[in-house]
Amino acid sequence: IRSATSRQQERVGALASGVERVIGSIRTVRAAGATAREQKAVTATAHSAYLAGLDVARASAFVVPVAGLAMNVSLLVVLGVGGLRVATGAVSVASLVTFAMFLFLMIMPLGSAFGALSSVGQALGALGRIQEVLDLPEEDAHDAPDTTQSVPSEEHDVTTPAAISFDEVRFRYPQNVVEARQKAAAELQSTAADAHLAQDVDLAADDDVLRGVSFDVEAGSRIALVGPSGAGKSTVLSLIERFYDATGGTIRLHGNDIQSLPREALRARFGYVEQDAPTLAGSLADNLRLASAEASDDECDRALRSVNLGHIIDRDPRGIDTPVGEDGVMLSGGERQRLAIARALLSAPPILLLDESTSSLDGLNEQRMREAIDAVAEGRTLIVVAHRLSTVIDSDKIIVLDRGRVIGQGTHAELVESTPLYRELAQHQLLV
Repeated sequence: IRSATSRQQERVGALASGVERVIGSIRTVRAAGATAREQKAVTATAHSAYLAGLDVARASAFVVPVAGLAMNVSLLVVLGVGGLRVATGAVSVASLVTFAMFLFLMIMPLGSAFGALSSVGQALGALGRIQEVLDLPEEDAHDAPDTTQSVPSEEHDVTTPAAISFDEVRFRYPQNVVEARQKAAAELQSTAADAHLAQDVDLAADDDVLRGVSFDVEAGSRIALVGPSGAGKSTVLSLIERFYDATGGTIRLHGNDIQSLPREALRARFGYVEQDAPTLAGSLADNLRLASAEASDDECDRALRSVNLGHIIDRDPRGIDTPVGEDGVMLSGGERQRLAIARALLSAPPILLLDESTSSLDGLNEQRMREAIDAVAEGRTLIVVAHRLSTVIDSDKIIVLDRGRVIGQGTHAELVESTPLYRELAQHQLLV
């Protein structure tokens, strides 16, 4: 029963995940003409969960009749053997009746025990799934060896001019992350609709994503990370935020190893805009106040207008309390991205980390976004990951990454002359 319940929980979980995935991307599925395939895949997952549930029901249903049959057989044996011994005079009728009464008193709690055994088996199967989650390593926001140490401020010492510095940093994903990706790939391969996606999952556990990366980011400067997909640009930002810890080398914030600083205090120094710009269900204000809980309505209004989202609050009488829908479904991709940037700008942190923050914007909104970022980033450190070089061409320094290594650093003009890969990227985007 425990084994069957565990399988049932896994398949019900896969069903919930599959339904959520399809509903969350329903427009893409419709536009791609994949409705029938996705429906078939979800139906197959649901049927698998149904069969697993039948296994649990069969095993549970088997316990009660077997227990009842065993108890009835035991009663017949007692009466048969007891009657024979009464006939031979070995025991008295009173002794037989007494024994039978004790047998009944014993059978009732045994029957309850067998029923409870079935329920306990199901509970243990479900508990096993919960335990898998509980066994996952937990991030500690106060994990620094010396929790009394404070995060250095932007007012840095002249002897440590770099706001952020990478010194021969190496990184590979932890084994549990690799195993999770392998499991995800196996699940994708189980349905024909997702087989092509599974081919894109990198299952290498022993490959370094970053291979000896070194660079400095001076306080108040604007730095761009560019390079082909998979070069390690987003990984650099993840390491700065300590979503992962480097497996080699050192990352410093104003001269202090970030692994000696508490995660919670460290992240308070950064404004981070992710590549996919996730939007939380709720209102515009709920999303803006995620990092700035004390922000006033006027501050939220100014932040939205600074990223050209004023039309949303003007067209709805609820203003900044306008709902955005589940996963921001009531906003366009560009609007979700601008909302994420407004959230980062509202908190006004000393260091801004922008990961492809303007990839979904048209030219006009991109220009307005750059102006808003320029205004807020004045006097702050800015690190931008970009594929469109036009958005970072005027950066103080551009760092070119390829296959986990830094292959060039400098201004746009310097890199066009010195770094073939950058020159090729610039040529493709008609910037040279």
